[in-house]
Amino acid sequence: MENKQDKGFTLVELLIVIVILGILATVTVLAVSGITDRAKTNTCVADGATLQTAYESAYVLNNGVAPTLPQLVDALSNNNSAKVAATPSATAWGYSGTTLTPPTPTPAGCSAITLG
Repeated sequence: MENKQDKGFTLVELLIVIVILGILATVTVLAVSGITDRAKTNTCVADGATLQTAYESAYVLNNGVAPTLPQLVDALSNNNSAKVAATPSATAWGYSGTTLTPPTPTPAGCSAITLG
């Protein structure tokens, strides 16, 4: 009598592989989603520090008087990614003369900066 072996995978083997792939995909998605949030926070904090440095530079150049918005904009270099406007927006910090307000919506961990 001839011993015939079935070729291929059983249904149980296929289900186990699918479950393992699903678990790996879930772990990967959760890890990547946290990275983008941290990147937004880090960018916001770095832009705030850049704007604070520009403010301090403009303050010194203005003989100890708080700079106006145009003076603050001039203190930023043209190739800088940090932007400032009278009111905060999705792409720019707000400047009131004594406070830098982060862009809206504000990432967690990024807060307003009181100047002077």
